[in-house]
Amino acid sequence: MGRGGLIPAAGATLCLLAAGLQMTRARHAEAAQAPAPRTSASPAAPPPASTGGFDGAKAFEHVRRLVEIGPRPPGSGAIRQAQSYIVSQLKSYGCQVEEHDFHGSTPIGDFPMKNIIAKIPGTGAGIVLYSTHYDTLRMPNFVGADDGGSGTGVMLELARLFCGRKNALNVWIAFFDGEEAQGQWSSRDTVEWTDSNSTYGSREMAASMALSGDLRRLKAMVLADMIGPSDLKIKRETNSTRWLTDLIWTTAARLGYGEVFVNDTIVASDDHLSFIRRGAPGCDIIDFDVATTYWHTPQDTLDKVDPRSLALVGHVFVETLPALEKKFR
Repeated sequence: MGRGGLIPAAGATLCLLAAGLQMTRARHAEAAQAPAPRTSASPAAPPPASTGGFDGAKAFEHVRRLVEIGPRPPGSGAIRQAQSYIVSQLKSYGCQVEEHDFHGSTPIGDFPMKNIIAKIPGTGAGIVLYSTHYDTLRMPNFVGADDGGSGTGVMLELARLFCGRKNALNVWIAFFDGEEAQGQWSSRDTVEWTDSNSTYGSREMAASMALSGDLRRLKAMVLADMIGPSDLKIKRETNSTRWLTDLIWTTAARLGYGEVFVNDTIVASDDHLSFIRRGAPGCDIIDFDVATTYWHTPQDTLDKVDPRSLALVGHVFVETLPALEKKFR
């Protein structure tokens, strides 16, 4: 995940400092207490008929394909393979696909980057944006199965469902490049995360939408990042827009996922802030209790992603759309 800085509550931060831990402002900071180890067993995804048509097995297959490509930092040959895969999948679903090329000026050089956006026209003017990042941090042997892969798999499967539908809201599904802090990572705390050295793709898209006037039409921005673990626990992210968080959590509770979308809180710096800072509603869907285990290490491998978790999050996203359409009709 590129959340350059998951920031724990003040008391937890003091505990970490007292323990002498010098975490950089890389995505999210670690929790004050290490979570219980997650099981590596991945049960089969529930049948799509029970998850609104969302197929967790298909989402997992996308993650597997990305992991097979290997590390995918911006500007690399591997990320170009990932881009080709994402675009080809979206076009196979009949999506209208836009590729937005730009350059990111980073501490280690200027890199070509690309945002990929599937646009599903609606009957009204409003836009709901579902999004994720697909790049990985620049670390040897880091394949980013959860951090970069899990959100991408879910968004590709969401596109398969939505691109054949006519909705009241225009649905945009965005895949951001350059979310990770750019540097030569050797361990999780070797590169500083700053507001200008991360979230390149989301900042580029938010600025572009502001210039075009589309940002005024944006009703909600929903971000998925690190949503693959078994025993998934997604906490309310406190930088996120409160009404949008409430709507998503209400939808999850109605679907029976109250043990997944929990009412504990976390503070994260992530792609959603690129839009929130420009006045648009945004919500970050993320499970960061993995921070003290495999996050930002080469152990972020395919066994850390559970098809069932992808299916549950995808189901909530599917049902969030009609809830938003009802709110803005």
